[in-house]
Amino acid sequence: MSNIEDYNEKLVAIQAIPDEEVKALSIPVDVALQEAENLHHWSLDDAEQLQVVGITSEMIADLPVRAGACREAQSIWNKDYRSQQEAQKEWAVQAPLAYDLRNDLLQSLRFAYRKYEVLLSRVSAITDGSGHADMIQDLNDIAVLGRENPDPLTAIGFDLSQLDLAATRADELADLLAEANGDKADYNQSKLIRDKAYSHLKELVDDIREAGKYVFRKDENRLKGYSSQYRRRHRKVGDE
Repeated sequence: MSNIEDYNEKLVAIQAIPDEEVKALSIPVDVALQEAENLHHWSLDDAEQLQVVGITSEMIADLPVRAGACREAQSIWNKDYRSQQEAQKEWAVQAPLAYDLRNDLLQSLRFAYRKYEVLLSRVSAITDGSGHADMIQDLNDIAVLGRENPDPLTAIGFDLSQLDLAATRADELADLLAEANGDKADYNQSKLIRDKAYSHLKELVDDIREAGKYVFRKDENRLKGYSSQYRRRHRKVGDE
């Protein structure tokens, strides 16, 4: 089957994994996937011996299916992650422009409302707070205040379409900031599904490896296929 077919077949089981049982990635995903594929081919030759300790042929056959599902989940998350990175780059461009727009609009409001104490106090209230989210809210608040009290602005030659721009930019920037911060639901969901798909795969990998290590504990030639080459290699490097 293709990765997407594996993903669709396993999605219900993956989603059913409780959040608190999700396993943290201890090795790179691409390494874990390749090692799962390797384990599948290795354990096929030992199916009869593994059957004795509870590892069925169906379990061995399920390894590449779980690996394919995890690979597809990883691809989906990579796409969303790249979108987040792109949003971060776009935010770095747009944020300074948005701050300049807010500051310029506040100056216009202060001047236009300088003789209106109540309105001026509302302008001052808008300036309270700090941070990106506050700046976005400021733009929307400026638009609301200006639309409710347009006459003093018109009297100083202010372009009222700037208020529409402020409101529009507030909406756009709120979405962009959410994407840049990874707060979008699709990003969080795809990350969770990837982690659950990995957990689903790792559970079976661990079961087969543990069984293989027991069955072939006195056979070095077969035993070596039931441990992680990545972990062995990095353990050796760490011991040097």
